[in-house]
Amino acid sequence: MDHSNSGKNDDHEEHQGHEGHSNHHAMMVRDFRKRFWISLALSIPILLLSPIIQDFLRSSIGLVIPGFTGDKYLLFAFSTVVFFYGGWPFLKGIIDELREKNPGMMTLIAVAITVAYGYSSLVVFGLEGKFFFWELATLIDIMLLGHWMEMRSVMGASMALQELVKLMPSDAHLLKDGGSEDVPVDQLKMEDRVLVKPGEKIPVDGIVVEGQSSVNEAMLTGESNPVPKETGDEVIGGAVNGEGSLTVEVRKTGKESFLSQMLDLVSQAQQSKSRTQNLADRAALWLTIIALTAGTLTFFAWLRLMNTDLAFSLERAVTVMVITCPHALGLAIPLVVAVSSAIGAKNGLLIRNRGPFERVRNIDAIVFDKTGTLTKGEFGVSDVISLDDSMEKKEILKYAASIESDSEHPIAKGILDSSDSTYNVENFSAISGKGAQGNANGRDVKVVSPGFLKEENIDYPEEKLGEIASQGKTVVFVVIDGNVAGAIALEDVVRPESKEVISRLKELGIKCMMLTGDQEQVAERVAEKIGLDEYFAGVLPDEKASRIKEVQERGLVVAMVGDGINDAPALAQADIGIAIGAGTDVAVETADIVLVKSNPLDVMASIELSRATYSKMKQNLFWATGYNALAIPLAAGILYQQGILLSPAAGAVLMSMSTIIVAINAKLLSIDRNKNIDNSG
Repeated sequence: MDHSNSGKNDDHEEHQGHEGHSNHHAMMVRDFRKRFWISLALSIPILLLSPIIQDFLRSSIGLVIPGFTGDKYLLFAFSTVVFFYGGWPFLKGIIDELREKNPGMMTLIAVAITVAYGYSSLVVFGLEGKFFFWELATLIDIMLLGHWMEMRSVMGASMALQELVKLMPSDAHLLKDGGSEDVPVDQLKMEDRVLVKPGEKIPVDGIVVEGQSSVNEAMLTGESNPVPKETGDEVIGGAVNGEGSLTVEVRKTGKESFLSQMLDLVSQAQQSKSRTQNLADRAALWLTIIALTAGTLTFFAWLRLMNTDLAFSLERAVTVMVITCPHALGLAIPLVVAVSSAIGAKNGLLIRNRGPFERVRNIDAIVFDKTGTLTKGEFGVSDVISLDDSMEKKEILKYAASIESDSEHPIAKGILDSSDSTYNVENFSAISGKGAQGNANGRDVKVVSPGFLKEENIDYPEEKLGEIASQGKTVVFVVIDGNVAGAIALEDVVRPESKEVISRLKELGIKCMMLTGDQEQVAERVAEKIGLDEYFAGVLPDEKASRIKEVQERGLVVAMVGDGINDAPALAQADIGIAIGAGTDVAVETADIVLVKSNPLDVMASIELSRATYSKMKQNLFWATGYNALAIPLAAGILYQQGILLSPAAGAVLMSMSTIIVAINAKLLSIDRNKNIDNSG
């Protein structure tokens, strides 16, 4: 009993933990939105109470805002709320970035607002100088807006773990006292027996103790062929049962189960994904260094070399350090991200994580999953072999399709889709785990596996099969009136666009590889057909992430393209994870980019969009930081002897100009990108 409770608690705690993780991103978006609107509302009185803004309004439009006793303390109170409430994400962010020894945007913003708040507070309580509260408030507003925009337009890959949990059926048919009772899966314990009906998901990892069937494990293991199961065979929770009923004895619960282990692999891979800084963070790191260095040098230059008083030297140093964090920087990247995300969505690309998306332009190798990515994940007839000279191939296929017309099996669907017509069928029945039979056109017809022929000692001319037996294809036999009339070979159908995308990627100098759980012969045939550089066959789901790691250890920037649950850890491990949109929710939620149209050719479009987006980001950073190149020396007082000293008001004008230029430039991305995507096909 203890064991069963522990399994239940494990599952419950895991589910709770992953659900919390998935809600984290949505909460952050809501938090930034709320902080932005509250800070913006408080910024209005801060601006109206700031002497520099009052002077500007009086001189430009003649509006006089009268002062009153204690107005500076009210200004201080509003600014304190904006600093601690609106600025909290940045104050917390600097601690996180410094702890990780990875200073970036949060560090730059936190330095600027802390210096502005600290200095202005000293001025309120007696130090001679000017207030920077208005700079502090507007900087926090714009940075909050930028972060909110960016997070809203780029969804976080935080749902993958919750989606994995959802895959398991919630109830199971527990066998006891000669009957069955539906119970929650998390109440099952070791050695319980459960009934799995045809077409149902298997609720637990266990062993078959009764029955025969074939099980579809493609989304879990990557094995494209349905796997025959009989007494003594292991089954995986989450796989879909085929045409027969199975009685399964529970062998693994809680954290020991296959899906729980996959879940752990995804979690580990997401955490270990290299934390490369994106472009804005790298720019912010340098601006932080420049701000601190220039501010310190300015302070000592005025105090020691120019012999000015402490208050003036401090004001110059603070001016330099505050304007080094340009408002335009807060919008430079988020605006491009928002435009880029919108363009991507229109063209079937859903960009979920910005950092990896920026690296798409640097891809050295792309590793494709086979089943469902390079192939359709559907069976198609590749060969029909007549083993009876009196029967034509078309007629053999028609008899087989007639019998399979009532079956839900993937192989049956493949045969049915390949035949132009069918006969009416009477007395149809499934041969559990081995095939199906019935009467068609007045003849007794069976469509069966090689195992059925062996069991029934039915002979056929094996030499007529030629190479098909060694090519890893799925082969079924058509037996008519007791004689083996023919054989039908099926294989996973290669997507027509796969060969083209591989060819175009190789033209760009990108190595193209394939990972599959299928056997060597199947992998080799697909690799030859579409021109891959390398392939890894027979790879178990828990090995996929480590194979990606091996390729990364060659010094290559690696993208992984996949669609199944079994691809989730590899998608998380790769530098860039790209999911085929028609795949499982788990693959989609783990990926950095989703190809909504399920077309591998869209990999090319993502490379084009990444390159255009990165180029636009660099241009915007140039305009945002170009403001600094002009403003910092002037604020430091390099032309003071010539009577030129950058006032905070002039700094505000420069700041506004750079912000407007950045906004217009980001919008121009749409014009460039539409052209590029059309060209990329």
